[in-house]
Amino acid sequence: MRPFRSFVTALALLSAPLLALAEDSDVLSLNKDTFKSVVDPEKLMLVEFFAPWCGHCKALAPEYEKAATTLKEQDIKLAKVDCTEETDLCQEFEVTGYPTLKVFREGSPNDYNGPRKADGIVSYMKKQNLPALSEVTLESVETFKDSDNVVVIGFFPSTESEEYKALKEVAEELRDDFLFGASVDTEVLSKFDIKESGVVLFKKFDEGKDVFEGKITAEELKKFIRTNSVPLLDEIGPENYGTYVESGLPLTYIFFSGDAEREALHKQLAPVAKENKGKVNFVFIDAEKYAGHADTLNLKAEWPALAIQDTETYAKYPFDQSKEITTADVGAFVKSFLAGEVEPSIKSEPIPEKNDDAVKVVVADQFEEIVFDQEKDVLVEFYAPWCGHCKKLAPIYEKLGAAYSEHKDKIVIAKMDATANDIPVSAGFQIQGFPTIKLFKAGKGKEIVDYDGDRTEESFVEFLKENASNKVDVEVEVAKPTPKQEAAEEKEDPEHDEL
Repeated sequence: MRPFRSFVTALALLSAPLLALAEDSDVLSLNKDTFKSVVDPEKLMLVEFFAPWCGHCKALAPEYEKAATTLKEQDIKLAKVDCTEETDLCQEFEVTGYPTLKVFREGSPNDYNGPRKADGIVSYMKKQNLPALSEVTLESVETFKDSDNVVVIGFFPSTESEEYKALKEVAEELRDDFLFGASVDTEVLSKFDIKESGVVLFKKFDEGKDVFEGKITAEELKKFIRTNSVPLLDEIGPENYGTYVESGLPLTYIFFSGDAEREALHKQLAPVAKENKGKVNFVFIDAEKYAGHADTLNLKAEWPALAIQDTETYAKYPFDQSKEITTADVGAFVKSFLAGEVEPSIKSEPIPEKNDDAVKVVVADQFEEIVFDQEKDVLVEFYAPWCGHCKKLAPIYEKLGAAYSEHKDKIVIAKMDATANDIPVSAGFQIQGFPTIKLFKAGKGKEIVDYDGDRTEESFVEFLKENASNKVDVEVEVAKPTPKQEAAEEKEDPEHDEL
């Protein structure tokens, strides 16, 4: 976002500083002097808190600019704050990572949970600018149902009906994701052949619409919307990944290389996707862009390839890569998966021949044996070899292991490369960022305590004294970082955006 660092000189009006506006930009640039006066009067506004060195911020910049230009027509303003220059302002709004986006309503902030592409930002903010459930009339219904990629409209005899209340409940819960409308106009009901009550999901893909069937309740409506709001076969990326996860359905990834291969796969797999609609979602994924994701699904970098992942447990079920991807074979694979006949794939490093260092190595094939040892408390660092914070922690963690080396029968200090080993489904959690540190307490209950303290030897010791089932006295020196060390920590690897 370095181009935005040069601003037009702020104008003065009535002795009050106004917002800075970058040349040829529709994104307002705010600072501590202008923030409150600009944001507080707005009924709806989106603010990005960024750092110029942040890679994700740089990627967002052109999309954010496009969205600002489009939303200007709706009188919805977009703004940004440079947190390297406005540290106090960013601390006030509890900004801990970049970019952080917040939706402000008359000065009151809420986290932005929408997409990071221009179209997605526009769609999200349009929804925020409407009631959770909009009134639809005969005059507005055609425009309303075409106003977003997915629009849900309910048709009811009265706003007092239980069905109307059910849709309103769902609309309040899912307003960030979908546009909702309702009509009690008899002419509108007649237009869509609704006898009493009905709900229709209009969409700009596949069949164009889906009609809800069955008893209208909040839970059933949510299932209906989640199932039908995604295309039968679409390409997945950062913008729509969350939609598939939220559906709660298993996700079938189809890795392709090139348009011709994708088209051939579409012919083979569209019938399978149609047959399993509402049971399993199917998506194409660009193998050249996301080869790393194939590795996480325990697939070799050979295309095409296919794997199913449980979006709740993250268990992985790769399709046999020695087989050709055909309608019949994939159909049989999906059928076996749904019947519970396919075992999940677990990636593991080899079990170490010797494992008596100060910090014990955990691999997937020995996870249960080491981590859930009922006699011992086990502190585990889940790390990635490329993670800068993990590298910084390594010497501290080694010292911690050495401090407890005489007490290995009670407390074990351990580590696991979470990029080379899967967390077994039975563990009940997955790793979302690095380093992640957890204490697995001794005993039969499989109790797990997350560590979120300072990454110092003394902090780890205090944590273990307080939380471990086995009590051990260990003394360590309290080391204070020098100003040079602190500065180095803040500037380490600024171009790398870690999880």
